[in-house]
Amino acid sequence: MQQRQVPFHKYSFNHLEESAMIETLRSGWITRGPKVAEFETAFADYTSAKHALALNSCTAGLHLALIALNLQPGDEVITTPLTFVATVNMIVRSGATPVLADIDPATLNISVKEIEKKISAKTKAIIPVHLAGQPCDMQPILELARSKEIIVIEDAAHATGTEYHGQRIGAISDMSVFSFYANKNITTGEGGMLTTNHPEWDERLRPLSLHGLSKDAWKRFSEGGFKTYLVEEPGFKYNMTDIQAALGLVQLGKSEDFLEKRAQCAHFYRKELQELPVHIPTEIPNIRHSHHLFMLQLNEQKLSISRDQLIDQLHQRGIGSAVHYFPIHFHPFYQRLMPQAMQELPYATRAGQNLISLPIYPDLSQEDQNYVIQCVKEILNK
Repeated sequence: MQQRQVPFHKYSFNHLEESAMIETLRSGWITRGPKVAEFETAFADYTSAKHALALNSCTAGLHLALIALNLQPGDEVITTPLTFVATVNMIVRSGATPVLADIDPATLNISVKEIEKKISAKTKAIIPVHLAGQPCDMQPILELARSKEIIVIEDAAHATGTEYHGQRIGAISDMSVFSFYANKNITTGEGGMLTTNHPEWDERLRPLSLHGLSKDAWKRFSEGGFKTYLVEEPGFKYNMTDIQAALGLVQLGKSEDFLEKRAQCAHFYRKELQELPVHIPTEIPNIRHSHHLFMLQLNEQKLSISRDQLIDQLHQRGIGSAVHYFPIHFHPFYQRLMPQAMQELPYATRAGQNLISLPIYPDLSQEDQNYVIQCVKEILNK
């Protein structure tokens, strides 16, 4: 078998993105301006949310969403341990205490039963994370949260295009935050979006995304000359630029094609690898998975190779792979903050030791995917 080079990720750009970038560069306006406003409107329409706020990252969206809740020291926010650190970092930076609820070992998403166990009088919010692009089971989560007047913020970094019970993620709960980082389903290079149906939160958070200014720069300078501004509340430098939004608009227009190609790749992986000693996360019914990632959980009891050794052997064969994720309680800071987590989170702990993500993206060729499958089979069958 001839060795190939298969990167873990490759973004999908063509002449349409190039033309959009050139048009924006020639427009005379490259920071937050008309393209950002257009992208916000298009994304709100795409998700059926009433409001969409374009930002420079999903992390910024998480931070702003938590700020909207006016959290106080001692307040608790429940989330999954199997997520990127930004989810929990922003809980800490908002002044609240993170509480980790274990995952469902079948889907690898947060368990509703475990959430219920962790709710206390101090719980102010729940952040379900749609891992790899599969939605969490939102109906029981929302019913539980509403019965106790708890806010739900969806971490949809992986979930652009994901659907739950026929509805796109973005307008189901109180707030949702998306990522447009370079390896996401649609990309603006760096970037994010916060969606909500609550006008009061949009009205408060929009100024906070740009220092707290009452008028952003585009409005101050483009509508009939200079207008002054006032700061009601100190904010942050979290705004998206028109350069990023120009990319986002083109990518959003391609999203359906991207989703179909990712689904085809995921289906083929599942078909070819399901007989190996691995667990492929179970999909819940009545959803549309956006297949941001394709993950395998190795069965360590049936294999003599570790996850890290598999990554090394794939690398030697020219194949990129990754880990999603080292669980939150594996990191030194959070081990000090929550020293009992290893014992309290057995399913997330096991997954974190054995998960590997394989290449999946719209431009992954059939030949390259065949090569990845052949290499995985060859290594694991030994």
